[in-house]
Amino acid sequence: MSVTAVDRCLSLVEALAGEPGGLELSALAAHLGLPQSATHRILSTLIRRGWAVQDAVTRRYALSLKFGMLAFRDLDARVAPDLVQSALDGLARRTREYCRLALVEGETLVWVARAQGAPPGLRYEPEMGQEIVLHATANGKAWLATLPESEALRIVCARGFETDRPLGPNAVSDIDGFRAHLRETRRRGYATAIEEAEAGTAAIAVAFRAGTETDAPVVGTISVAGPCLRLRPERFASLAAELRVTADELASVWPLHRRQRTVEERASPLVAPAAAGIPS
Repeated sequence: MSVTAVDRCLSLVEALAGEPGGLELSALAAHLGLPQSATHRILSTLIRRGWAVQDAVTRRYALSLKFGMLAFRDLDARVAPDLVQSALDGLARRTREYCRLALVEGETLVWVARAQGAPPGLRYEPEMGQEIVLHATANGKAWLATLPESEALRIVCARGFETDRPLGPNAVSDIDGFRAHLRETRRRGYATAIEEAEAGTAAIAVAFRAGTETDAPVVGTISVAGPCLRLRPERFASLAAELRVTADELASVWPLHRRQRTVEERASPLVAPAAAGIPS
């Protein structure tokens, strides 16, 4: 298969993601800039492999649940779900707010776990599938502040300050403003975002490492978020303290999880992932 064919297939998958009602063939063809016949061939392959389905009534195409299954399998291989969720649940109980964990993936962050600690009523519950806008989120700034400043600025400039979705009124829009945010994050030891990712919400975040050693690599971030009416600046210091407790907890279990995964992989009688055609 050519690189172009792979690129088109992935573009089609991205177009279908988050479309529970599916999309018509004509819309997908227009998105790819391909004839409907070529688009239909890609869809037929995905359906044959079980990655896509077509509604018998509307004739629209959608992704199958196989994508979710594979994503959970990969998450299980990367993190220790029970240990991570337990730590996040504890943070949510103590802060009584919405808490999330993101992992470093290349030059970005990806949401992998969440816990809701806010009481019924005014709650903040964003979609987990949203892209993390690094320069406008507490998680993004918490991670980037751990990198050399030149590297952090390069990553943000490569992505740009413009996004496909609207941001909050306080989102930074230039390199000087973002540099100031990074320096303030390093000084305080935690990052904040007040009406930056979206209007009416605030968040505070810290990074955590893959071990308790000071030179252990940063592997992710954890955050507390909620409505601005409740998540006020006077709470930030106490919330930061709770985040650090959880960050230390995650750092202490991360090496244990990695060793456990190694033991399981060595003991597994299954064919090696690469040989079986399964992502490792």
